[in-house]
Amino acid sequence: MKPLESGDPIRLGPYRILAVLGEGGMGKVYVGQDGEGHAAAVKVLHPHLAHDEKLTQRFVREAQMARAVTGGAVADVLDARMEGGRPWIATEFLTGPTLDDAVRSHGPLDEPTVRALAAALAHALRDIHTAGLVHRDLKPANIVLTATGPRVIDFGIARPEHGLTLTATGQVPVTPGYGAPEQVLGRRVGPPADVFSLGAVLVYAASGQHAYEGSHVAAVQYEVVHGTPRLDRVPPMLQPLVGPCLAKDPASRPLPDQIIQSFAPPRGAERAWRQGPIARDITTREHSLHRLTTVPGGVAPQSVSRRRLLIGLAVGGPVLAAGGGTAAWWSRKADRAGRGPFDIPAAVQTPKARVLDAKKGDYVLGETPEPLWSVPSALGDDSPAPLPVRDVVVVGAPKGGIAARSVVDGRLRWSAPEAVATHRYLSLSDELVAAVDRSGTLVTFVASTGEPKWTSPAGASSLLAADDEAVYLITKDRRVRSIGRADAKIRWTVEVDADLGTKAASRGIAAHGRLVITTADGDIVAIDTGDGRKVWERREQAEGGRAKLALSGRSLCVTGKRLSTLDIIGGKELWAAKNPKPPSGAPVFWGLPTIHGRHVYASVLQFPLRFDLRDGKATDWAYEGLLECDPPSPLVVQGNGLWSVSVNKTRGGINVIDLSPDSSRSTWVFPIIENPDHYWLEGDANRVFLLNGTSLSALPVF
Repeated sequence: MKPLESGDPIRLGPYRILAVLGEGGMGKVYVGQDGEGHAAAVKVLHPHLAHDEKLTQRFVREAQMARAVTGGAVADVLDARMEGGRPWIATEFLTGPTLDDAVRSHGPLDEPTVRALAAALAHALRDIHTAGLVHRDLKPANIVLTATGPRVIDFGIARPEHGLTLTATGQVPVTPGYGAPEQVLGRRVGPPADVFSLGAVLVYAASGQHAYEGSHVAAVQYEVVHGTPRLDRVPPMLQPLVGPCLAKDPASRPLPDQIIQSFAPPRGAERAWRQGPIARDITTREHSLHRLTTVPGGVAPQSVSRRRLLIGLAVGGPVLAAGGGTAAWWSRKADRAGRGPFDIPAAVQTPKARVLDAKKGDYVLGETPEPLWSVPSALGDDSPAPLPVRDVVVVGAPKGGIAARSVVDGRLRWSAPEAVATHRYLSLSDELVAAVDRSGTLVTFVASTGEPKWTSPAGASSLLAADDEAVYLITKDRRVRSIGRADAKIRWTVEVDADLGTKAASRGIAAHGRLVITTADGDIVAIDTGDGRKVWERREQAEGGRAKLALSGRSLCVTGKRLSTLDIIGGKELWAAKNPKPPSGAPVFWGLPTIHGRHVYASVLQFPLRFDLRDGKATDWAYEGLLECDPPSPLVVQGNGLWSVSVNKTRGGINVIDLSPDSSRSTWVFPIIENPDHYWLEGDANRVFLLNGTSLSALPVF
């Protein structure tokens, strides 16, 4: 956001122009306010383009197209005029993040929210197509998530359904990877092109990855026309629904009504726009807009000074719907003097490390590269597993408390001596880190900076899990408690008929309205996150310890005495793997499950196996005899490799197996485990973090 410059208009029609929101290829977008105090986003064509009759017609057509759509699917056009030979369009404010920024800030949406998004956008496309239009540029940056649901913006290249293409082949004015194949090839474009774009949008929303990728624009467009979309990180239950939208043949793509029916979001899925991190973004922007357009003491709106508005925008303005490359704007900055404990800054972007490539000389085949960084004595003796949260990794500090280190170089970013690491720590939507202090108070810190935020006198002994609504913990008197993230208040406290253990013995996963707890004595209990009532349970899943969990969509993988997958909502078993027969007749124990794409990995009898997540069928991939791993070792997939630890009584090492489809099963070996009794692996953003006694390292991936 920038102040007005020489040449910027002071007034356009009824709107007093107060600041520059952004600038795109066709025009500038300003914040304006009319005489009644109503704000609008005012988009103006660049002066040097005003003489181009075709561009001027296209600019004016944007307003005409948006006005033709009814049903609340798009941002309302408030006014459109010609001013000094330059056309301008005023649209309503849409307060909320774009889908693009919501995914970058909070990560991929869960399955119910993706279903709600798909249904809402299909409704929007139906309204657009009913008006006889084709949007032609549906993408995450052109979708604003508001409290009433997703809204589609930017009709800059929309056309009537019978209209011809705007440009020749190779000059398609759409975001690469989201325009349909027929659009890339310069052919006639109809409503099915918007359905293709919707499919690409849903892949991004569900996985955080683009459906089509390449090293340059031409490569991406080639993949759109000839390649296969990347659905491996889309939840398995959504893949058969998204796939048809991305059919190469327009006639094979479903209609919007069919999409609405097939995605059928569960009851309450639309709460994502009213509760959780996205809703908090929306609320923050609504409050900011109110502050910007309301003057204390009843002073007329026109008297709001430009300086006050610029300052207000700089401390957290709302999203403004507009086109021309400035579909949404807001600032991440905040006024520290006035920011409260529930004003949470958006999560920062995750800095990804480079994937090493032997063909480019990054390492020599047969040799193991050096760690990216390593910090001796970075952790306490009893530190839990490292917790990567965007640009930091959280660990137990060597002198007590918790500490966050940069994922890039391992430098200390912040510490919280009052927190107790052994009570565990959690990530809250990648925005906050939650922990428990010595008095049992639940404390939270901004993940990137360590700034203290809200607290709750929760009487906590250890943390279990968190979702968008609450933090779940075990109290000092061994009960389970829910603390609301919106107000830090106790929502409910229940007794659970299970051994919750001591010293953070129990673990949990919270999703889809269920809190699943693995108890100290090997049981699994699922309770309703709304009221704490028990919904289902599975007894004696593990002997002599906790069962282990991993979740993808509604599929909950559970290991212990066997490997099985359950529906997290009802607890129904979907499939179970057949236990191998150990030579010694000893009990079988399955290690920690890891889900990657459509596969689940788990070790048994010291060898990792891979199963199809959808039906439990064992794949033809197995490394028995080639790769051994410690039974309690985590299995981590990063880059193209599967990482595990193999130890003996004195030391051990890390084994990395290439999972690439064309792999010749090359390996890396890091013989660096100095403490075989205290190690762990976690992976994120092309790094593998190794807890090795009291040292912390980041290892590269290939």
